[in-house]
Formats: sequence, structure tokens, C-alpha cells
Amino acid sequence: MSAMKKILQNSLLALCAVAGFVACDEQYVTYSGPEYVMFADSISTNMVLADASSFAVPVASTVACDYDRTFGVEVVDSGSNAIEGKHYRLESNSVTIPAGELVANVNVIGMYDNIEPTDSLGFVMRLVMPEQLKWDLYEQNNTTKVVMYKSCPFDVNNFSGWCVVTSLLLNSYPGDNTSYQRLIYTEVHPTEENTVILHDCFYDGYDLTITFDPTDPANPLVTMDEDQLLSDEASVFGQILGDNHILTTHSAYYPSYFNSCQRFVELWNHVYVENLGEVVGTVGQFYSILEWVSDEEAERLRSEGM
Repeated sequence: MSAMKKILQNSLLALCAVAGFVACDEQYVTYSGPEYVMFADSISTNMVLADASSFAVPVASTVACDYDRTFGVEVVDSGSNAIEGKHYRLESNSVTIPAGELVANVNVIGMYDNIEPTDSLGFVMRLVMPEQLKWDLYEQNNTTKVVMYKSCPFDVNNFSGWCVVTSLLLNSYPGDNTSYQRLIYTEVHPTEENTVILHDCFYDGYDLTITFDPTDPANPLVTMDEDQLLSDEASVFGQILGDNHILTTHSAYYPSYFNSCQRFVELWNHVYVENLGEVVGTVGQFYSILEWVSDEEAERLRSEGM
């Protein structure tokens, strides 16, 4: 189920709960109250892709009618920093909910080439409709804030070379490190698809791997194989609690993401200790940022002692 479908489903379920006289299940929604029309959510966050495809901003109604319903869509200047015609355009300035349907979409095309990788752009849309269709319970139900981010095509080679690691793990357990930051070298794995080797990632002499999943540009995930050797216990903890191996994998509680445009990874990893295959204890869940830099920037950082 797409993120938009989840938003719409949640919004309709919320309408059911508030109305009090609504029966809902997974297959259908029955509603005996007045007709209201609104955007499915007050904020719509969307990735702008290089293929010039549009994204959908859903509009929902509390009832289905036996005729088509068409409403105007206008952009509100207040609260908008994206420029219509430069950063985006609406496929239509109206939206039609077909007869017998509860939902329709306002389709928006983001202009990929005019959006910078670091831009966070947004604009406010408003439905133009009769006052009786606005639900007083939701004062802003006829507006939504549309937020857009650029999603660059994935190339695993962009995540090779010099990388700055900034880590809460190093802050908590520095070992031989003198800082919570370190400069490491990375390279594409020779046999594993979309996988990068992080040489000396957190501690000298211990390489780790991360794997990128670019299948959903709106959900660019990073994972780690299980039981990767992070370091030995003695040099990090100053004592041995298990078999002198500190192990790691990606966190089961916090997802890790990558950004192709800005070449960074937000990594949550689970750190633990075992003895003969049995878990001795969890060290913790640690957040790190991995930022890839140019050779020139790496040379400058090395000259400054990183």
C-alpha cells in the first residue's frame, strides 16, 4: 500500500470515528451524515523524480453521489515558497470526484531540473467549493500544504571514496578514537549488488558493509548484514563480557535512509555482544551520519588532524 493510500485510509477512518454514526470495515465505508469534501491530509510530502512523473494529492468526500462533482483548485500565496511554473505545475486547476466514488486526485508535476538537491519547497492548495461542503470540525479542511523534495537517480558509485562518519557510538564508546568523527575510505563491493564496504568504519581494522535499496525513491532504505564484526571488546570496553567480539547490524526499531542528491546516509545500527552464538547483551541502538566528500575536502580534513 502506498503512503498516499495509507494517508487516505487513515483520514477516512478518522472521519468514521468522529461522526459516531458510521460503520467501517476494510472493504467499505458507510456514512449517514452530511456531505463534506476535503483534502485527505493537511500536509502532503512528495519526492520529485527525474522521469517527470506526477504525484497525487488526494481529495476525499464523506459520501458518494450519483453524479460527477467538480471543484476548483487554487494555489494560495501565503505559506508557499515554491513558484508555480518554475518548480511545479498542476495538471489541472480543477478536480472531479466521479459518480459513485469517494476520492479523486489533484495531480502535480514537479520540475526536476529547477529544484536544487538541498531545496525544501512547498506550496498551499485550496479547494474552491460551496460553504456547505466544508466541515466546521476541520477549519482548514479545504487546504493542504504540499512539500516537495528532489530525488536524484541512484548510483552506488556515488557512495564510494572518502566519507566523514559522525557517530553517537564513537561519542559513547570512543575506544582509541579522539573524536566522535572520523574520515574513512569506502568502495563498492565487487560482488554484492548495491553494497559498499566501509573500511575502518568505527574502529581501525574492522570493515563493515551497508546495502542500499533504491527500489522505492520515496523510501530509500539502507540495511546491514547481521553479525558484522564491529570491533573487539577489550579495546572498546576495556573488558571482555562475551567472546571478545562486538557485533552489529541495522536497527530493527529505527530505519536507515540514504540521500542520493546530497550523498549521505542516516544509519541506525544495533550493537550487541555474544558468547558462542548466544546473546550476552545489547550495547545499544546508535545513530550515525555518513557524508561522502571530495578528495580535496578529504585532504583538507586530514591536514586538520581528522
